Amino acid sequence: MQSRLQRVGGMSAAGGDTPGDTRGEGTAAAGLFSFSPEPTLEEIRRLHAEFAAERDWEQFHQPRNLLLALVGEVGELAELFQWKTDGEPGPQGWSPRERAALQEELSDVLIYLVALAARCHVDLPQAVLSKMDINRQRYPAHLARSSSCKYTELPHGTISEDQAVEPSDLPCDSMSEAST
Repeated sequence: MQSRLQRVGGMSAAGGDTPGDTRGEGTAAAGLFSFSPEPTLEEIRRLHAEFAAERDWEQFHQPRNLLLALVGEVGELAELFQWKTDGEPGPQGWSPRERAALQEELSDVLIYLVALAARCHVDLPQAVLSKMDINRQRYPAHLARSSSCKYTELPHGTISEDQAVEPSDLPCDSMSEAST
């Protein structure tokens, strides 16, 4: 019997899509990647809560404060990509210094996201499963494949799964081609 995670994500409960350990720099460049099983989001929440409590910082961690800190960290993450051109290698080709900065900024974003979710009493793993169910309904594969259209622009209910839809047939994709 499949778990909800397996049904929703199409991946094993361990989070990988291939057998064995596919983590690491070499496999990321080849397109294969999976997260390590630890720490869990709950462990990250606990580690951050302990860190904040040791410093008496809970008083500064209202939802608004955590959200603004999260936005600031996303801005710092965006700076790493800001002046890169499309022709440059992606993050896998960055220098060790740039990769370390990327790791730190992504970690900051995750820490603040988990802290905000905890403060708002949102169970992120369950919220993700629910949101993926919603996204599957909004973006049926046979309608959304190779399309950048928002779900409100897709021709819901008018095309069956065995009928092909070309991205150029959708108004939002043809407009984006015309504007570039």
